[in-house]
Amino acid sequence: MRKIKISTFNVNSLKARLPIVRCFLSGAGAPDILCFQETKCRDEDFPLDFFKSLGYECSFSGMKSYNGVAIASRERPGRVEAGFGDGADIEQDRARILRASFGDLNVVCAYVPQGKSMDSPDFAYKKQFLARIRALFERDYSPPGKTLWTGDLNVVPADMDVTHPENKRDHVCVCGEIRAALLSVTSWGLVDVFRKHRPRAGEFSFWDYRVKDAFARNIGWRLDHLFATPGLERHSADAYVERELRAMERPSDHTAVTGVFEI
Repeated sequence: MRKIKISTFNVNSLKARLPIVRCFLSGAGAPDILCFQETKCRDEDFPLDFFKSLGYECSFSGMKSYNGVAIASRERPGRVEAGFGDGADIEQDRARILRASFGDLNVVCAYVPQGKSMDSPDFAYKKQFLARIRALFERDYSPPGKTLWTGDLNVVPADMDVTHPENKRDHVCVCGEIRAALLSVTSWGLVDVFRKHRPRAGEFSFWDYRVKDAFARNIGWRLDHLFATPGLERHSADAYVERELRAMERPSDHTAVTGVFEI
Protein backbone atom coordinates (compact mmCIF):
# COMPACT_ATOMS: atom_id res chain seq x y z
CA MET A 1 0.00 0.00 0.00
CA ARG A 2 1.30 3.45 -0.88
CA LYS A 3 0.16 6.97 -0.08
CA ILE A 4 -0.86 9.09 -3.09
CA LYS A 5 -1.62 12.82 -2.95
CA ILE A 6 -3.85 14.25 -5.67
CA SER A 7 -4.47 18.00 -5.91
CA THR A 8 -6.64 20.25 -8.02
CA PHE A 9 -5.76 23.88 -8.73
CA ASN A 10 -7.44 26.53 -10.88
CA VAL A 11 -4.39 28.65 -11.59
CA ASN A 12 -6.15 31.38 -13.62
CA SER A 13 -3.19 31.46 -16.07
CA LEU A 14 -0.50 28.85 -15.61
CA LYS A 15 2.36 31.06 -16.79
CA ALA A 16 1.42 33.76 -14.28
CA ARG A 17 1.48 31.22 -11.43
CA LEU A 18 4.67 29.33 -12.22
CA PRO A 19 6.48 30.67 -9.13
CA ILE A 20 3.62 29.41 -6.94
CA VAL A 21 3.49 26.09 -8.77
CA ARG A 22 7.25 25.68 -8.37
CA CYS A 23 6.97 26.29 -4.63
CA PHE A 24 4.09 23.81 -4.35
CA LEU A 25 5.76 21.05 -6.36
CA SER A 26 9.13 21.52 -4.67
CA GLY A 27 7.83 21.36 -1.13
CA ALA A 28 7.70 18.42 1.26
CA GLY A 29 3.93 18.10 0.80
CA ALA A 30 4.00 18.13 -2.99
CA PRO A 31 1.26 16.08 -4.67
CA ASP A 32 1.94 13.05 -6.82
CA ILE A 33 -0.73 14.19 -9.26
CA LEU A 34 -1.75 17.82 -9.78
CA CYS A 35 -4.76 18.71 -11.94
CA PHE A 36 -4.89 22.22 -13.37
CA GLN A 37 -7.78 24.26 -14.70
CA GLU A 38 -7.87 27.58 -16.53
CA THR A 39 -4.29 27.27 -17.75
CA LYS A 40 -5.02 29.79 -20.56
CA CYS A 41 -2.22 28.19 -22.53
CA ARG A 42 -2.07 26.83 -26.06
CA ASP A 43 -0.58 23.35 -26.33
CA GLU A 44 2.44 24.61 -28.28
CA ASP A 45 3.21 27.09 -25.48
CA PHE A 46 2.83 24.69 -22.55
CA PRO A 47 5.91 24.88 -20.23
CA LEU A 48 6.85 21.20 -20.42
CA ASP A 49 10.51 21.78 -19.50
CA PHE A 50 9.46 23.56 -16.32
CA PHE A 51 7.58 20.49 -15.12
CA LYS A 52 10.28 18.06 -16.26
CA SER A 53 12.82 19.97 -14.19
CA LEU A 54 10.64 19.26 -11.14
CA GLY A 55 10.25 15.57 -11.95
CA TYR A 56 6.73 15.66 -13.41
CA GLU A 57 5.21 14.34 -16.59
CA CYS A 58 2.46 16.47 -18.12
CA SER A 59 -0.65 15.88 -20.18
CA PHE A 60 -2.54 18.96 -21.33
CA SER A 61 -5.20 20.36 -23.61
CA GLY A 62 -5.57 24.09 -24.04
CA MET A 63 -6.65 26.98 -26.19
CA LYS A 64 -5.54 30.58 -26.55
CA SER A 65 -6.45 32.95 -23.71
CA TYR A 66 -9.28 30.84 -22.25
CA ASN A 67 -9.94 27.57 -20.42
CA GLY A 68 -7.22 24.89 -20.57
CA VAL A 69 -6.69 21.78 -18.44
CA ALA A 70 -3.59 19.79 -17.55
CA ILE A 71 -2.48 16.90 -15.37
CA ALA A 72 1.06 16.86 -13.96
CA SER A 73 2.19 13.56 -12.43
CA ARG A 74 5.32 11.91 -11.10
CA GLU A 75 4.28 8.73 -12.91
CA ARG A 76 3.72 8.63 -16.65
CA PRO A 77 -0.01 8.09 -17.24
CA GLY A 78 -1.44 5.34 -19.37
CA ARG A 79 -4.41 6.35 -21.46
CA VAL A 80 -4.98 10.12 -21.75
CA GLU A 81 -8.02 11.65 -23.44
CA ALA A 82 -9.26 15.24 -23.79
CA GLY A 83 -12.96 15.99 -24.05
CA PHE A 84 -15.96 13.77 -23.45
CA GLY A 85 -15.27 11.35 -26.29
CA ASP A 86 -18.99 11.24 -27.10
CA GLY A 87 -18.72 12.42 -30.68
CA ALA A 88 -19.96 15.93 -29.86
CA ASP A 89 -16.77 17.58 -28.59
CA ILE A 90 -15.93 21.14 -29.62
CA GLU A 91 -12.66 22.98 -28.93
CA GLN A 92 -13.98 24.36 -25.65
CA ASP A 93 -14.93 20.87 -24.41
CA ARG A 94 -11.45 19.53 -25.09
CA ALA A 95 -9.97 22.45 -23.12
CA ARG A 96 -12.29 21.77 -20.18
CA ILE A 97 -11.99 18.05 -19.49
CA LEU A 98 -8.93 15.80 -19.42
CA ARG A 99 -8.81 12.16 -18.33
CA ALA A 100 -5.81 10.06 -17.41
CA SER A 101 -5.26 6.58 -15.99
CA PHE A 102 -2.51 5.45 -13.64
CA GLY A 103 -2.81 1.68 -13.39
CA ASP A 104 -6.28 1.07 -11.96
CA LEU A 105 -6.63 4.70 -10.81
CA ASN A 106 -8.59 7.01 -13.10
CA VAL A 107 -8.45 10.80 -12.79
CA VAL A 108 -11.03 13.03 -14.46
CA CYS A 109 -9.94 16.69 -14.39
CA ALA A 110 -12.74 19.11 -15.26
CA TYR A 111 -13.24 22.85 -15.57
CA VAL A 112 -17.01 23.23 -15.54
CA PRO A 113 -18.26 26.48 -17.13
CA GLN A 114 -19.12 29.25 -14.69
CA GLY A 115 -22.37 30.05 -16.47
CA LYS A 116 -22.38 33.89 -16.32
CA SER A 117 -26.11 34.35 -15.58
CA MET A 118 -29.12 32.09 -15.41
CA ASP A 119 -30.57 33.51 -18.63
CA SER A 120 -27.26 33.17 -20.52
CA PRO A 121 -26.51 30.50 -23.15
CA ASP A 122 -23.44 29.78 -21.01
CA PHE A 123 -25.70 28.57 -18.19
CA ALA A 124 -27.45 26.19 -20.56
CA TYR A 125 -24.02 24.96 -21.68
CA LYS A 126 -23.06 24.48 -18.02
CA LYS A 127 -26.08 22.27 -17.35
CA GLN A 128 -25.42 20.32 -20.55
CA PHE A 129 -21.76 19.93 -19.54
CA LEU A 130 -22.76 18.33 -16.23
CA ALA A 131 -25.25 16.05 -17.97
CA ARG A 132 -22.49 14.90 -20.32
CA ILE A 133 -20.24 14.25 -17.29
CA ARG A 134 -22.94 11.95 -15.92
CA ALA A 135 -23.16 10.14 -19.27
CA LEU A 136 -19.37 9.85 -19.33
CA PHE A 137 -19.31 8.10 -15.96
CA GLU A 138 -22.12 5.79 -16.98
CA ARG A 139 -20.26 4.87 -20.16
CA ASP A 140 -16.63 4.58 -19.09
CA TYR A 141 -16.41 4.01 -15.33
CA SER A 142 -18.00 2.02 -12.51
CA PRO A 143 -18.62 2.86 -8.82
CA PRO A 144 -16.57 -0.12 -7.54
CA GLY A 145 -13.55 1.11 -9.51
CA LYS A 146 -11.01 3.71 -8.40
CA THR A 147 -11.99 6.98 -10.10
CA LEU A 148 -11.60 10.60 -8.96
CA TRP A 149 -13.57 13.46 -10.50
CA THR A 150 -11.81 16.66 -9.57
CA GLY A 151 -11.40 20.25 -10.67
CA ASP A 152 -13.08 23.62 -10.58
CA LEU A 153 -16.68 22.44 -10.87
CA ASN A 154 -18.17 25.91 -10.33
CA VAL A 155 -20.92 24.58 -8.07
CA VAL A 156 -21.44 25.26 -4.36
CA PRO A 157 -22.99 21.98 -3.14
CA ALA A 158 -24.50 23.30 0.11
CA ASP A 159 -25.01 26.55 1.99
CA MET A 160 -22.07 25.78 4.29
CA ASP A 161 -19.81 25.96 1.23
CA VAL A 162 -20.18 29.72 0.69
CA THR A 163 -20.21 32.86 2.83
CA HIS A 164 -23.63 34.50 3.10
CA PRO A 165 -25.56 31.98 1.00
CA GLU A 166 -28.77 33.92 1.62
CA ASN A 167 -27.46 36.60 -0.76
CA LYS A 168 -26.62 34.17 -3.54
CA ARG A 169 -29.76 32.10 -4.16
CA ASP A 170 -29.91 33.20 -7.81
CA HIS A 171 -26.19 32.84 -8.50
CA VAL A 172 -25.22 30.39 -11.26
CA CYS A 173 -22.96 28.48 -8.85
CA VAL A 174 -25.41 28.35 -5.95
CA CYS A 175 -28.96 28.15 -7.32
CA GLY A 176 -31.07 25.07 -6.77
CA GLU A 177 -31.07 24.21 -10.46
CA ILE A 178 -27.30 23.84 -10.67
CA ARG A 179 -27.08 22.02 -7.33
CA ALA A 180 -29.58 19.53 -8.71
CA ALA A 181 -27.43 19.13 -11.84
CA LEU A 182 -24.40 18.35 -9.69
CA LEU A 183 -26.41 15.93 -7.58
CA SER A 184 -27.48 14.16 -10.76
CA VAL A 185 -23.80 13.44 -11.45
CA THR A 186 -22.78 12.45 -7.93
CA SER A 187 -25.84 10.23 -7.44
CA TRP A 188 -24.32 7.92 -10.06
CA GLY A 189 -21.92 6.87 -7.30
CA LEU A 190 -19.53 9.59 -6.15
CA VAL A 191 -18.56 10.69 -2.64
CA ASP A 192 -17.38 14.15 -1.57
CA VAL A 193 -14.13 13.04 0.07
CA PHE A 194 -13.27 16.58 1.16
CA ARG A 195 -16.40 16.75 3.29
CA LYS A 196 -15.70 13.25 4.60
CA HIS A 197 -12.56 14.60 6.27
CA ARG A 198 -13.49 18.30 6.71
CA PRO A 199 -17.13 18.41 7.82
CA ARG A 200 -17.17 21.93 9.25
CA ALA A 201 -18.22 25.18 7.57
CA GLY A 202 -15.70 27.86 6.58
CA GLU A 203 -13.58 25.65 4.31
CA PHE A 204 -13.22 27.43 0.97
CA SER A 205 -11.08 27.21 -2.16
CA PHE A 206 -11.95 30.50 -3.91
CA TRP A 207 -11.85 34.07 -2.63
CA ASP A 208 -13.03 36.73 -5.07
CA TYR A 209 -10.46 39.41 -5.99
CA ARG A 210 -13.31 41.92 -6.22
CA VAL A 211 -14.26 41.58 -2.54
CA LYS A 212 -12.01 43.68 -0.33
CA ASP A 213 -9.72 41.50 1.83
CA ALA A 214 -11.81 38.44 0.98
CA PHE A 215 -9.04 36.00 1.80
CA ALA A 216 -8.04 37.65 5.07
CA ARG A 217 -11.70 37.80 6.11
CA ASN A 218 -12.37 34.28 4.77
CA ILE A 219 -15.24 35.41 2.58
CA GLY A 220 -15.13 32.52 0.16
CA TRP A 221 -16.65 29.77 -1.92
CA ARG A 222 -15.93 26.03 -2.16
CA LEU A 223 -15.88 25.49 -5.92
CA ASP A 224 -12.97 23.05 -6.28
CA HIS A 225 -13.86 19.48 -5.47
CA LEU A 226 -12.71 15.90 -4.98
CA PHE A 227 -15.46 13.39 -5.78
CA ALA A 228 -14.44 9.73 -5.59
CA THR A 229 -16.14 6.48 -6.43
CA PRO A 230 -16.79 4.25 -3.40
CA GLY A 231 -13.98 2.02 -4.67
CA LEU A 232 -11.55 4.92 -4.19
CA GLU A 233 -13.27 6.73 -1.32
CA ARG A 234 -12.62 3.84 1.06
CA HIS A 235 -8.90 4.44 0.50
CA SER A 236 -9.11 8.16 1.31
CA ALA A 237 -7.06 9.19 4.32
CA ASP A 238 -7.34 13.00 4.35
CA ALA A 239 -8.30 16.09 2.36
CA TYR A 240 -7.47 19.74 2.89
CA VAL A 241 -7.21 23.21 1.36
CA GLU A 242 -3.70 24.50 0.55
CA ARG A 243 -4.42 27.96 1.96
CA GLU A 244 -0.79 29.09 1.94
CA LEU A 245 -0.75 29.20 -1.87
CA ARG A 246 -3.50 31.84 -1.86
CA ALA A 247 -1.43 33.98 0.50
CA MET A 248 1.61 34.09 -1.83
CA GLU A 249 2.55 36.97 -4.11
CA ARG A 250 0.38 37.29 -7.24
CA PRO A 251 -1.90 34.35 -6.40
CA SER A 252 -4.77 32.88 -8.33
CA ASP A 253 -8.21 33.67 -6.92
CA HIS A 254 -8.44 29.91 -6.22
CA THR A 255 -6.07 27.73 -4.26
CA ALA A 256 -5.27 24.04 -4.47
CA VAL A 257 -7.28 21.34 -2.73
CA THR A 258 -5.54 18.05 -1.91
CA GLY A 259 -6.80 14.55 -1.28
CA VAL A 260 -4.67 11.81 0.28
CA PHE A 261 -5.30 8.17 -0.63
CA GLU A 262 -3.69 4.98 0.64
CA ILE A 263 -3.86 2.53 -2.22
